[in-house]
Amino acid sequence: MTTGTRMICEDKTARQLFNEVMANPARKKFGFGEKLAIVNVDVQQAYTRLDMFKTSYETDPQQIDHINTISRLARERGMPVIWSHVAYKADAGDAGIWGTRTDTEDSLQNIKYGSERHALDSRCAIAENDLVYTKRMPSAFFETPLASYLTWHKVDTVVVTGGSTSGCVRATAVDSLSHGYRTIVPIETCADKHESYHFANLTDLQLKYADVEPVQAVIDWLEAR
Repeated sequence: MTTGTRMICEDKTARQLFNEVMANPARKKFGFGEKLAIVNVDVQQAYTRLDMFKTSYETDPQQIDHINTISRLARERGMPVIWSHVAYKADAGDAGIWGTRTDTEDSLQNIKYGSERHALDSRCAIAENDLVYTKRMPSAFFETPLASYLTWHKVDTVVVTGGSTSGCVRATAVDSLSHGYRTIVPIETCADKHESYHFANLTDLQLKYADVEPVQAVIDWLEAR
């Protein structure tokens, strides 16, 4: 007799599985707390400018509009807005093992400080008092000022946006949970190169680490404050 689960094999797409999980939630939500922060991960030209870089990608054409909306609403209510982007020094000596898999013009470790690839997308509505910093690894928490900044601002809920869903968004969301934050990932604010990666990771985040919600849920919560 078996009480556990042997790995399920079926022909459903990642999008179909995501829709099933969202329609039939197996666990209660973490929910919103009292004060949130918007953490916008790597909304930079290397990943958002389809007209400029091969490394860029788009899922929802309105992604940055949605990010700007919830960032503005949070800011107006005295809640922190944070923007991370990734870059490395000239010799990529700070990229660590992550910078050893390829070495081409488009490689991650060849995003240089102050370059066009490093620059946040000009469509991002960044305010003077938003926190903006450069990170080196997938998570926006790893060796950055983020954790102490959120502690100082007495945040209990972290809303994670940006790209990629399967990479730095996922890593940031997992670290957010690990730091003790209620974690929200608004669907329309995230992007990835392939719907399989995108929806598989949203499914996994929903099942384990975060509340995956329509962006309207974040808008509604903020507008009610």
